[in-house]
Amino acid sequence: MRQMSEIVRDQDPVMLPPGTTVERACRRMRERRVGAVLVTDRWRRLRGIFTGRDAVCRVLAEGKDAARTTLAEVMTRDPDTLPPGKTAIEALRLMQDRGFRHVPIVADGKVVGIVSHGDFRGLEQARLDEETGLWERI
Repeated sequence: MRQMSEIVRDQDPVMLPPGTTVERACRRMRERRVGAVLVTDRWRRLRGIFTGRDAVCRVLAEGKDAARTTLAEVMTRDPDTLPPGKTAIEALRLMQDRGFRHVPIVADGKVVGIVSHGDFRGLEQARLDEETGLWERI
């Protein structure tokens, strides 16, 4: 089974400070064609994550002004993370069990990358589907 260090494609994830506006974050997400921004301090320590789902549910649906709302106001604080040494199946399990699509990869307290559900294809996804099927039958 592949380790996270083999999976982490985006080792230069979009990282923005908490005071960044949602509008700016969404533009960066569009430019980089990613579904999440890691909210970090200047030492690359993770403070939160902001996703497209957050933009819809916490900004648009609430009628907030994206040009004035900061990431600190609408990000998911203290998101679950994984270290680089975990396996791909562990990342997929975490995403499935917790209902999210992005997991920051953190080593020694600093962001080193991010994986998303879309990064996993083939064997890892097939194995998770097989495990899920087994648990549903029990």
